[in-house]
Amino acid sequence: MEPLTEKKLKSLEFMANRLREDVIAMVSRAGSGHIAGPLGMADVFAAFYFHILKHDPKHPAWPERDRLILSNGHICPVQYAVLAHAGYFPVEELRTLRRLGTRLQGHPHRGALPGIETTSGPLGSGIAQSIGIALAAKLDAKKWQTYCLTSDGEHEEGNTWEAVMFAGKNRLNNLTVVIDRNNIQIDGFTENVMPLEPLREKYESFNWHVLEIDGHSFEQIIAAAAEARAIYEKPTAIIAHTIAGKGVDFMEKDYLWHSKTFKPGEAEHALKELRTLGGKIKSEHE
Repeated sequence: MEPLTEKKLKSLEFMANRLREDVIAMVSRAGSGHIAGPLGMADVFAAFYFHILKHDPKHPAWPERDRLILSNGHICPVQYAVLAHAGYFPVEELRTLRRLGTRLQGHPHRGALPGIETTSGPLGSGIAQSIGIALAAKLDAKKWQTYCLTSDGEHEEGNTWEAVMFAGKNRLNNLTVVIDRNNIQIDGFTENVMPLEPLREKYESFNWHVLEIDGHSFEQIIAAAAEARAIYEKPTAIIAHTIAGKGVDFMEKDYLWHSKTFKPGEAEHALKELRTLGGKIKSEHE
């Protein structure tokens, strides 16, 4: 993994902000979709696709690529945006989100788009899917890494914990799970709906190495991914504390924006705020 220079840091900040702009524009144009989660995970996606992952957009099926699995598929607008900017398909295609016949469905579908490793929809399945991929790599003596991005809310699913136990038992050190700990879900705050804490201790009790980070700090995201690669005896869970709706003042920390239709003027307000920030980042970079 290359060093994180000041120039690269600024480029990541600019890219994450651009991804947030794309999410707002895509969901607004579609008239439906999920917003808070994609905005909150933009920094994580930018860090992975533009610094951490070993991948080749020109050869999406490259056998030695790292695998990134999105478990909470409803936040796919940000994954679509980052794949487009990374070069997997034209950025202009983002305009087709959720349209009839589009490749950009409301949940990612393997085979529909290059760069999508698994089909997701039912929450709680992603870690199990990732375990199968990581285990296959072990059996074939492959060196690539498997990353699973998952939500905190889907940790209320029982099959999540079956998968967590299996990975710990089999010491899948080539597996890293990144948990979007934004504390919200569609019905409210996680600790009111179904408390998850102590989340760190639960993973540790199943033989996982656990890191807790600020999910909006590129330094911490990248350092955590590097540390995970250096752990040889167990899988790693990175609990990324994020702000749902990050970057838009009236959306931040409001669970109602998990999935919500824009009222007149709201999307324009959000885009204006993000574009102002993007201009500031760009000027600092120049």
